[in-house]
Amino acid sequence: MASDTGSSPEGSAGGTLLSRRLLGQETGLVLALSLGASALSALISFLGSLTAPGPLSDQAANLNTSRAPDRPWLDLAWQLFGIATALVPVLLVAHLLTREGAGGLRALGFDRRRPGFDLRWGAAVAAAIGGTGLLLYIGARSAGFNLTVVPESLPEVWWKFPVLIASAVQNSVVEEVIVVGYLVRRLDQLRWGPWAVLAASAGLRGTYHLYQGIGGLVGNMAMGVVFVLLYRRWGRVGPLVAAHALIDIVAFAGYALLAGEVSWLPTA
Repeated sequence: MASDTGSSPEGSAGGTLLSRRLLGQETGLVLALSLGASALSALISFLGSLTAPGPLSDQAANLNTSRAPDRPWLDLAWQLFGIATALVPVLLVAHLLTREGAGGLRALGFDRRRPGFDLRWGAAVAAAIGGTGLLLYIGARSAGFNLTVVPESLPEVWWKFPVLIASAVQNSVVEEVIVVGYLVRRLDQLRWGPWAVLAASAGLRGTYHLYQGIGGLVGNMAMGVVFVLLYRRWGRVGPLVAAHALIDIVAFAGYALLAGEVSWLPTA
């Protein structure tokens, strides 16, 4: 960064300021192309839900939906296109970290160095957070603070469950790499205090889930706090990606199997 500003490697005061400014601009652009835009979209969606007739619990937040009803092959193409393009910001982060000389996503602990550790702790975190999150969602919906979340409404075709699993993995990779690993690293480099970094990461996670309602906001902020603290402890997003993927896989596939079959699961 110093060579880009014309300053010495040690950096003058002006060069250091410019380097921090460039890091801030880079972070803002990455978020604008990914979860920052999702946060703004979720806020607009929530405002629309608040001003719509009827309580929030009578409205639905649909996640994995058909893109081409009654045309399964075209629908599959759209599903795969959406999953693939959603991962582009992660590739951008990998490029930026490689150019920085940090070793790409390895710097965030998203690699194959410790698969057993990542899967073991990911499963433990998923078990602890998944059940708590479900109870919070049911309670918030019953209190009228949350929309009815419909995790999937795909047609009954052969690729339904593979797409749901791929969507869950994509969600986990994008969110944990960007909102935990990348954002925490960049805000640390920008000399934010640890509590400010924690608040920024958790607040962003909660905000881009606001389309689900207040329960989605509060529950995901709490999850964000836990995930940042675990990332600080482990120095790896690998277990967090595994945990998030398992939570979403159970939510998506579980809804597909249980919706309408059990009384405790809300449906739209």
